[in-house]
Amino acid sequence: MKSKRERFEDVASKRVQYIIDKLELLGNCSNRNNYDFNENDVKKMFSVIKDTLRKTEQRFNDEIAKKSKQSFKF
Repeated sequence: MKSKRERFEDVASKRVQYIIDKLELLGNCSNRNNYDFNENDVKKMFSVIKDTLRKTEQRFNDEIAKKSKQSFKF
């Protein structure tokens, strides 16, 4: 049975690579020979991507902060 750390490494590695692969595919859409887009389209796409990334990072930071909070006990 895998430890939580091992499971995290396995799952997170695969998911990060999946995201990288999809971002590279999105980058293919920048070819003006095949696609028509404007500055506003690009701003909208990356605004949503950055917002989602910030929210996801905050979820991790919130979990780290929970663990570092000290509670009083006798």
